[in-house]
Amino acid sequence: MHGKRPGSPKKCTGLEKVGRDSSYEQEGKVQFVMDAVYAMAHALHNMHRDLCFGYPGLCPRMSNINGKELLEYIRKVKFNGSAGTPVSFNQNGDAPGRYDIFQYQITNRSTAEYKVIGTWTNKLHLNVDSMRWRTGDPTLPVSVCSVPCQTGERKKIVKGVPCCWHCERCEGYHYQASEFSCELCPYELRPDRNRTGCQPIPIIKLEWHSPWAAVPVFVSVLGILATSFVVVTFVRYNDTPIVRASGREMSYVLLTGIFLCYAITFLMIATPSLAVCSFRRVFLGLGMCFSYAALLTKTNRIHRIFEQGKKSVAAPRFISPASQLAITFSLISVQLLGVFVWFAVDPPHTVVDYGEQRTSDPDKARGVLKCDISDLSLICSLGYSILLMVTCTVYAIKTRGVPETFNEAKPIGFTMYTTCIIWLAFIPIFFGTAQSAERMYIQTTTLTISLSLSASVSLGMLYMPKVYIIIFHPEQNVPKRKRSFKAIVTAATMSGKLTQKGGDRPNGEVKTELCESMETNTASSTKTTYVSYSNHAI
Repeated sequence: MHGKRPGSPKKCTGLEKVGRDSSYEQEGKVQFVMDAVYAMAHALHNMHRDLCFGYPGLCPRMSNINGKELLEYIRKVKFNGSAGTPVSFNQNGDAPGRYDIFQYQITNRSTAEYKVIGTWTNKLHLNVDSMRWRTGDPTLPVSVCSVPCQTGERKKIVKGVPCCWHCERCEGYHYQASEFSCELCPYELRPDRNRTGCQPIPIIKLEWHSPWAAVPVFVSVLGILATSFVVVTFVRYNDTPIVRASGREMSYVLLTGIFLCYAITFLMIATPSLAVCSFRRVFLGLGMCFSYAALLTKTNRIHRIFEQGKKSVAAPRFISPASQLAITFSLISVQLLGVFVWFAVDPPHTVVDYGEQRTSDPDKARGVLKCDISDLSLICSLGYSILLMVTCTVYAIKTRGVPETFNEAKPIGFTMYTTCIIWLAFIPIFFGTAQSAERMYIQTTTLTISLSLSASVSLGMLYMPKVYIIIFHPEQNVPKRKRSFKAIVTAATMSGKLTQKGGDRPNGEVKTELCESMETNTASSTKTTYVSYSNHAI
């Protein structure tokens, strides 16, 4: 053995590792070259062992080797390579993939570097605990092009990427018809909770316990009780002067109309059916028609009497109770004829209106069960009664100067003025809410309250004062002095002259002239046959 001389190169032992025992940094692909050389050596060694059977050196069998035969031996070699990893080849001659998987991580020193978190050798070996995510959440993020869509969502394919999609929810009244499409539900249906199909829209109606119905019903019940009380009072005191002077026959017709105006509230709130819808058509305008036909006949009679009195002392025609009833029912028959024509043209039936409460949110959509009465049909039904009301108001204005001692012209006038105000307020409220989601409730309540208020005005102004006198002041319910028709007209005429001359003459002169005229009329009327005032009550 030779001793080691100072400064002589170090001898290799064969156990050294490049990069570990020296500062030399080897090229990363050198190991593959080394493994390729070793693979060739292992293949030749195995071939020599199989073909030369222990023959030293190159035997004649291997002197002329076929390349395909050597390739077979190369594909069969298996050994550990220079990196300590197994080296082998598949049937195609390819080496198995071996990969180190790195993740770019921020270390505790706030520096970034790649960390090995797994390997690939025929299969993935991943160290999940070594992985770091930006959010700090250790849960693995989803690493797919598109996640599966939820129930009620359709897939919208990304243009140019057929295997990727966006999930879009079926909105509004659409439901998921297939994996890639949404379709609109039929008009009477809405999507179910999962939007995988359609279900019927709930049907509603105005309920009796609803505040929209409770208030009109309460008012109507009070009105019916008050009307019944007046009717009972009038029937009991049928032959007393006040009842006779108010025109018994026409009063009962008017009270019938008032009762019907209150009663229609129950038909408007009742559950729509063929019978209910039929009765609504008949009685909706009939109550008003009864009332205003009777009032129109009264005011027309007053007007004709005093207009005739200016020309002649003879009473005008058709002022008897029978004539008044005939005129009133003739006016009412026009309303009934219109209703019968309506029945013939458009028979009554119920409908479910799905558009009235069809909101943008299908869960709040409702179908409204109602009678098939359009706004135009409603106006036509009430239009005739409103025409009678307006005509009656015109006559009330014409007879406003008639002394209230002789007739009901002024109470009728006040009744008609108030009624006109009520219906002028009704029109904008009723038609102004046509687009509201609460249309059914508002319009029904407005209509029934307007009818009840109209009836209450007539009942309160025309009959409550009479009932008060009959019950609490019976001493005033006595016959008055009989006057002739001429005396009545003369007094009314002189009262009109007083009104006209009051602006031109001193009070004393007017009073003197009126007294003289009255004395003259009284003297001339002594030869006239008197007729009971109740027979000419207006």
